Amino acid sequence: MKIAILSKGFANYTTKRLKEEAIARGHEVQVINYAKCYMTIEKGNPVVYYRGKILSGFDAVIPRIAQSYTKYGSAVVRQFEMMDVYVISKSIAINRSRDKLRAYQLLAKAGVGVPKTVFARETSDFEDVIEKAGGAPLIVKVARGTHGNGVVLAETNKAAKAVMQAFYVEGVTFLVQEFVKESVGVDIRALVVGSQVVASMKRQSLDDDFRSNTHQGGIGKPVKLTPDEERTAIKAAKAMGLPICGVDMMRSERGPLVLEINSSASIKTPELLTKRNVAGKIIEYIEQNAKQRHRKDRVGA
Repeated sequence: MKIAILSKGFANYTTKRLKEEAIARGHEVQVINYAKCYMTIEKGNPVVYYRGKILSGFDAVIPRIAQSYTKYGSAVVRQFEMMDVYVISKSIAINRSRDKLRAYQLLAKAGVGVPKTVFARETSDFEDVIEKAGGAPLIVKVARGTHGNGVVLAETNKAAKAVMQAFYVEGVTFLVQEFVKESVGVDIRALVVGSQVVASMKRQSLDDDFRSNTHQGGIGKPVKLTPDEERTAIKAAKAMGLPICGVDMMRSERGPLVLEINSSASIKTPELLTKRNVAGKIIEYIEQNAKQRHRKDRVGA
């Protein structure tokens, strides 16, 4: 097969591993900086260009779209979809996962456990928002934060109100979320490929930081998921329409609660910690599903 990896990070661990595994399995691979692509849109002829050449003949596309490039990156992915190329993460699914409000709505509708959350933007009813979220301590986040940035722990109602007022003045959409004390500074990242979890790890802060994200200095170690946690991760991925993704969860007294779905989750730490060939599992999934789609197209023709 001819596979395109849409990535801005040619030296990125995940991009390199996916390319490495695909080549090892006999595939032709091209890494494409999607930010430098441009497209022509006309009746019956969607085209993507890169460095002055038409991108064509691909059997599969692996999107690795950065958070800050979601809008343009997903547009490039959508163009490949219009060209009827097999794409493992659809543009609509990428956008769903990046929109925290939409993601939580879809997860809740699918029966997936999530922390109690209140979304707001221009309301000044701060006391009511605090009450609806369950009262302090509370987590206050900007709606489009990533890597643990834009996340504040408000230990008192007064502190929560001050943070919300700041976001209100700036016109920023924010969410107020219950504080799950039994999971402070700890969460779980499960990597889902298809209908199974291929690697999982626990992330823990090194100090008294309530955030466990490794981008904030947290450490990770392998963890065995409970059957309920595994089912939750798979169900969450399905709710987002992402067959390959990272699912972040916290353990609570009422079971696993999903925090976030990452459509371009890094496989570096999970691979190094668990010693599992996650990249190989992803390429194997693409092989099976791209071929299956090709067979269906031939039957349909």
